[in-house]
Amino acid sequence: EVHLVESGGGLVQAGGSLRLSCAASGFTSEYYVIGWFRQAPGKEREGVACISSSDGSTYFADSVKGRFTISSDNAKNTVYLQMYSLKPEDTAVYYCATSTSVHFGMEYLPAFPSSIFDSWGQGTQVTVAS
Repeated sequence: EVHLVESGGGLVQAGGSLRLSCAASGFTSEYYVIGWFRQAPGKEREGVACISSSDGSTYFADSVKGRFTISSDNAKNTVYLQMYSLKPEDTAVYYCATSTSVHFGMEYLPAFPSSIFDSWGQGTQVTVAS
């Protein structure tokens, strides 16, 4: 069973930066995708970014493209979401999730592949003050 633990959330001023971590354990395959989602009060969950272990390809939602980066440290089984130029509308609970499916070329996907994720962390709160 895959276990995911997020950390790094907190309160930051608009324009600031924050780095979230997702520590993963329990993978039975070297091929997986880890994604970051967020959900603000009263809004639907939104896929933010994801990275494939198969080829390192990434996908970003338009709302964060150019401001967020995603990276992985395979030795630590940890994926990072680096967030820059934060806006009040980035305020949400951020979740990481994983899929054990194999994916290549994620940057060519027409939309965030939300349906492939089946294991979730508990979430970490990010609050951006204006």
